Amino acid sequence: MKQRWKRQALICVAVVASLWGARSEAETPKPLRIGLIGPFSGPSSDFGIPMMNGAKLAVDEINAAGGYLGRPIELVIKDDTANPDVGLQLSQELMREGVVATVGFCNTGVAMKSLDVYQQARSPLIVPCATGSPITAKFPAPDSYIFRTSARDAIQAPFVVNDIVSRGWNKVAILADKTAYGEGGMNDVTKALAAKQLTPVYVGRFDTGVKDLQAELKAAQAAGANVVFSYTVGPENAVIAKGRQALKWNVPQVGAWPLSFPFFIDGAKDAAEGALMAQTFIAEPSNERRIAFLTAYNRKYGTKKIAVPMAAAQAYDSVYLLAYGILSIRNGDLSGPSVKMALENIPRVYYGVTATHERPFSKDDKDAITSNMLVMGLIKNGAVTFAYPEDRTRNLFVQRKQ
Repeated sequence: MKQRWKRQALICVAVVASLWGARSEAETPKPLRIGLIGPFSGPSSDFGIPMMNGAKLAVDEINAAGGYLGRPIELVIKDDTANPDVGLQLSQELMREGVVATVGFCNTGVAMKSLDVYQQARSPLIVPCATGSPITAKFPAPDSYIFRTSARDAIQAPFVVNDIVSRGWNKVAILADKTAYGEGGMNDVTKALAAKQLTPVYVGRFDTGVKDLQAELKAAQAAGANVVFSYTVGPENAVIAKGRQALKWNVPQVGAWPLSFPFFIDGAKDAAEGALMAQTFIAEPSNERRIAFLTAYNRKYGTKKIAVPMAAAQAYDSVYLLAYGILSIRNGDLSGPSVKMALENIPRVYYGVTATHERPFSKDDKDAITSNMLVMGLIKNGAVTFAYPEDRTRNLFVQRKQ
């Protein structure tokens, strides 16, 4: 039973492909090349590698069902090392290598520097991890070739703000790094607070790589903060948690999805306990689809624990959505504009891991995730679980876009 949804998806892929007719056995099928770009080494590899693994798993399954017209899908993998300049160079390489579309980017700053490459080449990009709100707002939606399957910060921030205000935590200190990700997240939190007629009692900015944030934490404490909202993608989240612990300042730490990363959980250890964050996917066997995905991932990669489950699941879903889009093209035109239109008009429901994707994209909306798909995650005993029992129950039914 647990593999039924996956078999149905693969049968769908195979049936659509068969409508095109069989290739001659003597003909060697030419691979259909898809770009995959992300930080597969360096400081962001903790979620870059799960992203890559999730994409590879999806490609293996699709190829097992016949690929596209009998053509295997081939990933053209580029390691941007979380460096914007490297990401730009490698994005230009992908365009020269003739990929039909690209899945990629974990870091908002890296993505933002490369978006023009895809837009100008009219080559679709699906972003499975980077969450900075400006990514899908840079170009007018009807013209944009930039799609996304991660939850943008413009919905994560209000989701978390709504939760903390409901708990009575209304004196918010924001600690954000100086990257494009931190800047955008800080702005989104500030807007979300303003919608509740609140302003942060303290805002602290810091450079990535910082090892001590005691001065900022003491200032936030002096300002009367009763919750710390952190916005950074790396080990600085752990610096904040350990700094609070050293001060014996027992206030909660909340944030976006990087609080579920090993950099935070393993780096902060017991200081991470109780932290709350927005999640699209928690690696618990809450329904048939997720059981199947977790089982297949763990079997393929020989692991019992995915470092960043959201990155793996969202990349997996991204590849399937791209395949569903491409397989709906009936005239064989795999040009960028044709693939873009196909993604905007995916005709078949994709029963994914993070969500039930029914028309995830449109001409006017390039973000697949809406706030109803989010749940609050909680660090408990060194792992991410559901913050609320009702979310665990609700998670039995994978949500659809609203």
